[in-house]
Amino acid sequence: MQETDTKALWRALLAELDGLPDRLAARPVQGDLEPALVRSEVEHAFDLSRPMAADHALAAAARILERHAVQVTHPRYLGLFNPSVREVTVAAEALVAALNPQLAAYSHAPGAIEMERHALRALAPLVGMPTDAAMTFTSGGAEANLTALLAALSHRYPSWAEEGLAALPARPAVYASAEAHHSFLKAARLTGLGTRSLCQVPVDRRLLLQPRALERAMSEGRARGVEPLMVVATVGTTGAGVIDPLPSIAEVAAREGAWFHVDAAWGGAAALSPRLRPALAGIERADSVTWDAHKWLQVPMGTGMIFCRHPVAVARAFAVKTGYMPASGEASQDPFTTSVPWSRRALGVKVLLALAELSLEGFGALVERMTDLGDRLRARLRQSGWLIVNETPLPLVCATHPDLEEDPGALGALVREVQRAGRFWVSEVVLAGQEHAVRICVTSFRTREGDLDHLVEELERARRAL
Repeated sequence: MQETDTKALWRALLAELDGLPDRLAARPVQGDLEPALVRSEVEHAFDLSRPMAADHALAAAARILERHAVQVTHPRYLGLFNPSVREVTVAAEALVAALNPQLAAYSHAPGAIEMERHALRALAPLVGMPTDAAMTFTSGGAEANLTALLAALSHRYPSWAEEGLAALPARPAVYASAEAHHSFLKAARLTGLGTRSLCQVPVDRRLLLQPRALERAMSEGRARGVEPLMVVATVGTTGAGVIDPLPSIAEVAAREGAWFHVDAAWGGAAALSPRLRPALAGIERADSVTWDAHKWLQVPMGTGMIFCRHPVAVARAFAVKTGYMPASGEASQDPFTTSVPWSRRALGVKVLLALAELSLEGFGALVERMTDLGDRLRARLRQSGWLIVNETPLPLVCATHPDLEEDPGALGALVREVQRAGRFWVSEVVLAGQEHAVRICVTSFRTREGDLDHLVEELERARRAL
């Protein structure tokens, strides 16, 4: 067996990380994405039939990752909810990987588990949850939303965990906006409810879930023998960043006896801002809340969070007993008994270190600065004759231009031209199933005002090129 030169490996890693943000900022946002070329380069770089020095393998991996990707940590990446990452969170990931704490059983990693819970307890009150709520880190918003649906089933039908769906007195239904995240379709399949149990309620012209439309949908469902199980409101929809009217939706859910879930995967971070927090009024009435730290909190991928005010329902959904897991004391709770995973990485350490570095107040200021950038972008686009087609206080801007409205394909061509040029990355979105727009989201703490001024120039260049 070949021995690893550990010092050479760490020197190689530090060399790759040193100055990485500046190197990426100087490169095109979008690298070469041609599958055949990328596959060939990977196969050529890694001949698995013979050993390779670890530092050389690391360098090869770094080259491929830098050349063949959309660089989501780039300050001019203005696309999906993929932010830059703070350096302390990268260091935290390395530390966790080296120590490899196993977060299934409390007795194996109490330090890591308590660090996670400390971070969650600090964030819970911001989204209206008590500090003794059931809360855990997840792989992302999809797992968090699935967890919420499982908890809702357990809460509404106490016998469901043992008897299954076949024993339920009626067919349950989940009600969500047509603009809600599609992870609820997956959750419906994974729970066995089936996608037909998900009722996507039409939105109004502002892309909001309307309480009256929700009431009508639930009334029609009851007439078909369908029982409302969950109502989903969104804080910051993926397409347009809109915030559903939480107080009135909460009222409808309460009248119908349905679980009220708020999917705040991206927009939840607005709760850190004193200026934006009023836009989340009503979230304190939620039975469960999804919030992704790996979106607006600028930490690496795979760091979702779920908060639930009904610990008994969560325990009923996930609790198991074994003869092989280490016993824990009465004062502790094993994560494998309150969440979907069994073995799990310590996801929350990086979140705690990010919060420690900036503080809650500092993160609030960061959120507000990025929000100000979104407002500046709207103003600059309007000055250049663009039309803003979404309404949100969050820094997500959907825009079109009168010159592009006649040809539905023109806007997509414009977006592809911007991506091809490599100076920025924006995306195309279809709102309410019909309106095409350029979708621009400020996701990086490294984005500056000048970047957005240059983006407007780039959009104008691409428009004229068409």
